[in-house]
Amino acid sequence: MGKSTDGLEFGILIPQGWIDDLNGLTFEYVKRFALTAETLGFNSLWAYDHFIPYKEYRPFIGRPMLECWTLLSYIAGMTSKARIGQVVTCNSYRNPALLAKMASTLDYISNGRLEFGIGAGWYEEEYISYGYQFPSARARIEQLDEALNIIRAMWVDETCTFHGRYYNVINAVNYPKPLQKPHPPIMVGGSGRLLLKVAAKHADIYNCPFADIDKFSDRLKVLKEHCSTMKRDYNSIVKSLLIRVIIADGHEALMEKVRAVKRSNESIDEFIARNKGSTLIGTPDEVARELQGYAAIGVRHFILHLLPIDTLESLRLLIDTCKRV
Repeated sequence: MGKSTDGLEFGILIPQGWIDDLNGLTFEYVKRFALTAETLGFNSLWAYDHFIPYKEYRPFIGRPMLECWTLLSYIAGMTSKARIGQVVTCNSYRNPALLAKMASTLDYISNGRLEFGIGAGWYEEEYISYGYQFPSARARIEQLDEALNIIRAMWVDETCTFHGRYYNVINAVNYPKPLQKPHPPIMVGGSGRLLLKVAAKHADIYNCPFADIDKFSDRLKVLKEHCSTMKRDYNSIVKSLLIRVIIADGHEALMEKVRAVKRSNESIDEFIARNKGSTLIGTPDEVARELQGYAAIGVRHFILHLLPIDTLESLRLLIDTCKRV
């Protein structure tokens, strides 16, 4: 299921609205996209945990954006093999005891397919517009650390009692437990030094979003330092990349896809320069070489956001490219 001979895993983002990828699409198309991705062999299906679209792309008004956990619950019920994950759950948006319950339920109803992605949150405009407080980055990361202590305890212990600076739960009960033992894999996403300390402590998978190879290599050095300090086996943490992909056979077809994605007031060259490091843009050969570069520094888990979501045939082109890595 999306694994190369070297054990690489490839997941795909479901059309959800984050970068204007639902306009003109029905939910029937979203369902076909998920089922086609699973059939073609993508290892996992993912959604962003956001309520409003990406602020730097186009105005919000009139742009649909599906809620992450609701969407994934539906997708879990219509699929049978692909794993199901979030990139990444914003810890601030849900009480950690409730989130532990939600995750247990999704793992249970998906027959043990949850990959639990979580991060400290960053989208200030979204926080404010939905009525959440937006504390400092340090406070949000400290909250994430406390939350993961509660979540893991609720997954594995009979009851959970926790008294922290930010969260308190008393004899919290959570049944049924997740089907995966000892618990679903925890994927911590983000790139700051303090966030990487939380990843070193809690993560089964560390996900670095939208980073070029140099930046990713630097983040891995920091993660390794934290693991050494904590006496954690650095190699026990799977390294994961979240990145956008624009792919086509031939230069003209590729430029047509770039035109469909770029801002209306920027040139193709400006778009490519702005997205350097966050988006792989190329033919199958070029994209495969880029992915091989990440694999060479230790990345084994890829989460790909295909743009534009124009035809389901693009999924086949992408998975065929991934299998060559």
